[in-house]
Amino acid sequence: QVQLVESGGGLVQAGGSLRLSCAASGRTFSVYAMGWFRQAPGKEREFVAVISWSGGNTYYADSVKGRFTISRDNAKNTVYLQMNSLKPEDTAVYYCAASAKPLGPGARQVARVYDYWGQGTQVTVSS
Repeated sequence: QVQLVESGGGLVQAGGSLRLSCAASGRTFSVYAMGWFRQAPGKEREFVAVISWSGGNTYYADSVKGRFTISRDNAKNTVYLQMNSLKPEDTAVYYCAASAKPLGPGARQVARVYDYWGQGTQVTVSS
């Protein structure tokens, strides 16, 4: 089992920045990739970004490309999501997820293929 705990959410004005953290514990050696998803009220959970645990390869949703950066610190078993130039439409609960298997290009943005999830952290962007 892998446990994930997110932190760093909050209230910020449009144009501002936040950095989310996701600390992993347990069988972290089994993790191939970690991703961030978000879910706004009344909407489906959507992919934000993913990073491979070993090589550090990254992939982003078009809606956040150029504004958000995903990174990892293997020594701390932590993944970060730096969010800049935030917009009101970025308001959502942000979830960290981990996959215990390699993810191909067609799977990495699909929520159901991830094996472990955090409890989520609220991000609210005011206009």
